Amino acid sequence: MPAQDGPSSGSDAEVVTDNPERQRFELLVEGQIAFAEYERGPGLLRIVHVETPPALRGGGVAARLMKGMLEIVRKTGMKVAPRCSYAEAYIRRHPEYQDLIG
Repeated sequence: MPAQDGPSSGSDAEVVTDNPERQRFELLVEGQIAFAEYERGPGLLRIVHVETPPALRGGGVAARLMKGMLEIVRKTGMKVAPRCSYAEAYIRRHPEYQDLIG
C-alpha cells in the first residue's frame, strides 16, 4: 500500500502518493489511477512518464498529479529532471517549480 505524503490540489479526497515499489507517484480519481513514473538517483528524481487514464483526460488530473508530486519532492529537498514532454511543459508553465529543476 502506498504511503500518503500529503494532499494535492483538487478535492479533499484526492491525495498524491508515492509508490516506491512501482517507482511512481499516483493519484486515485474516480477509481482510476493517474501516475508519474520516475527513476530515483542521489538527490534527484527523473520524471520519465506521466499518464492519465483516457476517461479522465481533459479534466486537469495530470496537472493535479504534477502539483502534488512536486510539493512532495520540495518537502524532501530533492530536485527533479523532467524527461517526458508533459512534465517538462508543466514545469515550464509553472515558474513556482523552476527551483526544483536539477
